[in-house]
Amino acid sequence: MTRSFLGLSFLDAGAASVAERLAQWPRDAPFAYLVTPNADHFVRLGRRPDLVPLYERAEWRCLDSMAVAHGARWLGLQAPIVATGADILAAILDRHLRPGDRVTIIGLDPAGVAKLRLRLPWVEVAHHQPPPHLLEDAGAFANAVCFAVARPARFTLLAVGSPVQEQLAAAIQAMGGTGIGLCVGAALDFWTGLTPRAPRWLRRLGLEWLFRLWREPRRLGRRYLIDDWVVLRLLLVARWRDVRGAGAR
Repeated sequence: MTRSFLGLSFLDAGAASVAERLAQWPRDAPFAYLVTPNADHFVRLGRRPDLVPLYERAEWRCLDSMAVAHGARWLGLQAPIVATGADILAAILDRHLRPGDRVTIIGLDPAGVAKLRLRLPWVEVAHHQPPPHLLEDAGAFANAVCFAVARPARFTLLAVGSPVQEQLAAAIQAMGGTGIGLCVGAALDFWTGLTPRAPRWLRRLGLEWLFRLWREPRRLGRRYLIDDWVVLRLLLVARWRDVRGAGAR
């Protein structure tokens, strides 16, 4: 089941159900990818509509923000079930990998890769750590895409932040890769324990962003306290359109 929300069609299912669906994807099928938009993504898409096709080409889209979902419901909008990239990835790595499976990782530092290999010794892992500012280096971007295509895996984990990871996924798809791409941002850092994740009760309240802000105020302060609040305007516009549409009917 899907639900339209802020201009995109989302899976209306929890993380465990989404992971189960991904696990059933044929291994030799053409490359397909998952995106998990949160407030930051929606704000960016509002400023840069040229990025919207990257999300439309994704086989699966899941809402990655309890805060956005709470805001939408408070305004009377119907938001899809929240299934964060971190929860989907954890479900896949914990429950759906089998001995001999291949995983390709773009991003994540070597310490994180070492921890992943310790937890999943039966999985074949290929790792590529691209340089920073990947979009400013066409050669490095092409190398990352070629690395993923040359190492087909059941799951390709793209952990380089948005919108780079979505652009990588679309490029891998265009080059004829196979398997599933997961645009998961910091989810691997959470799963490997490199970065602590907010307690579950904070996540349910939609306050995971507050926990992350407390831990990394310099890096995330502007994003969480200024930039991402624009999503409230997007929700208000969506609500106004709903009201206007209902009045017209």
